Amino acid sequence: MKKSHQFKLSVIVVSALVFATACSKKEEAATMPEKALAATVGAGEGALNVIAWPGYLERGETDKAYDWVTGFEKETGCKVTVKTAGTSDEMVSLMNQGGYDLVTASGDASLRLIAGGKVQETNTALIPSYKNIDPRLQDAVWHTVDGKHYGVPYQWGPNVLMYNTAVFKEAPTSWSVVFEAQDLPDGKPNKGRVQAFDGPIYIADAALYLMAKKPELGIKDPYELNEAQYKAALEVLQGQRELIHRYWHDATVQVEDFTKEGVVASGSWPYQVNTLLAAKQPIASTIPAEGATGWADTTMMHAEAAHPNCAYKWMEHSLSNKVQGDLASWFGSVPTVPEACNGNDLLGAEGCKTNGIDNFDKIHFWKTPVAACATQNNACVPYATWSTDYVAVMGKK
Repeated sequence: MKKSHQFKLSVIVVSALVFATACSKKEEAATMPEKALAATVGAGEGALNVIAWPGYLERGETDKAYDWVTGFEKETGCKVTVKTAGTSDEMVSLMNQGGYDLVTASGDASLRLIAGGKVQETNTALIPSYKNIDPRLQDAVWHTVDGKHYGVPYQWGPNVLMYNTAVFKEAPTSWSVVFEAQDLPDGKPNKGRVQAFDGPIYIADAALYLMAKKPELGIKDPYELNEAQYKAALEVLQGQRELIHRYWHDATVQVEDFTKEGVVASGSWPYQVNTLLAAKQPIASTIPAEGATGWADTTMMHAEAAHPNCAYKWMEHSLSNKVQGDLASWFGSVPTVPEACNGNDLLGAEGCKTNGIDNFDKIHFWKTPVAACATQNNACVPYATWSTDYVAVMGKK
């Protein structure tokens, strides 16, 4: 497992300030002149620099069975260098700095990158396997703007509730175990034994919880909150602050916390669940009654990518059944290519079902909050506010 780089709270603020203007009423339109659409894919340039979530680009260093990088390098001559990132804000900040060819961006980063002119349009005609992508993802709003595609869908999945089975003999049925003070099934308080994600997008998790707990608030989309709804979500998070052991973003650190620090419940990714199960820890995961937020990630090319041919070659490679299936097995995610669910030895016959392929319609996928929102009469709290307020929540301000 590769460790993601340590994230500074200041990155959230800087990222928000840089992209606040881009995330306005014209979120859908890029604010900078676009690079001409590629017409052909030539010989590889010999290198490829990628920003990725932990576990997304494996070369067999942790487990020799999981390697979808080495073969690509041998076939194309494109040497892959990976910089892992723990949050979408970190990815946006790194793309703003430049020097990278690709990023595996979630929906709360992708539209910011498009609006900021940091990624270029993708010519899907140069990616033969694009036609094999799940039709629900081919034109998804988090990477398709005005009919133009800005990347290739990679994987998707839910933000699950991970829990310790020695404490919870039965799966928790509500997110309340991490949001509200209470005694857990072992008779001990949850204070100091639960965690929360340290990205501002986590405000949506509180909003999703309130959609079920307080329907009178009228929340219809956890990413589209008017002032009153947003205030209610912040109040949940401010109360939760007293319960939190750690705000996590580093998957490796969270695994260690569940192993050694007495943490027993948290929102998490299937990746951590799989890692802990492989280490024979008493861990399971569930999607509570309120539903879950989630991520549908897109491989996007930087507007000034130094190695565009290698980038196009990787995007095609990433859609192969073998890569899609192996990655889904490793990360606990769902392939964007449905056929990859069949005949993969690592994933197994029931792997996609286990990873939640039937839950697509239950997931509220990450997206960037903007003021011009459909469900609240264009009077929603924008992401820049989410960002600064969540820093204050974590800092007890």
